[in-house]
Amino acid sequence: MTLASPRIRVPRSARVGEALEIRALMEHPMETGLRHEGNRAVPRDMLQRLVVSVNGALAFQAEFRNGTSANPYHVFFLRLDRTSELVFTWTDEQGRSARAQARVTVG
Repeated sequence: MTLASPRIRVPRSARVGEALEIRALMEHPMETGLRHEGNRAVPRDMLQRLVVSVNGALAFQAEFRNGTSANPYHVFFLRLDRTSELVFTWTDEQGRSARAQARVTVG
C-alpha cells in the first residue's frame, strides 16, 4: 500500500512579513491496532510525522500518536521575508512517505 497524495493550500504570493495561513491534509485511516471488526483486530497503520521545511530549514513539525484522528488536517501560520520553497513530508510507521511542495513569491 502506498500513501495517498497529500493536499496543501499555500498562498502563491505574499508581502514581506505577512502572516500566511498554511493548510495541509493527508488522507489516511490512522488505525491504532486497538479496533476490532468481528473477532479480528484491524492492523495498526499510523502516520508518524509531518515535517514542513522552508528553503531547507525546519518550519513546522507534528508527531502523531494514537489519539490522532483519521485524515489529519493541520492549519498553521508562517511569515516569510523572501521568496520560498515549502516542502511537506508525511512519514508513516513503516517508513513510507508522501511529499508535497509549494512556492511562495514574496514581493
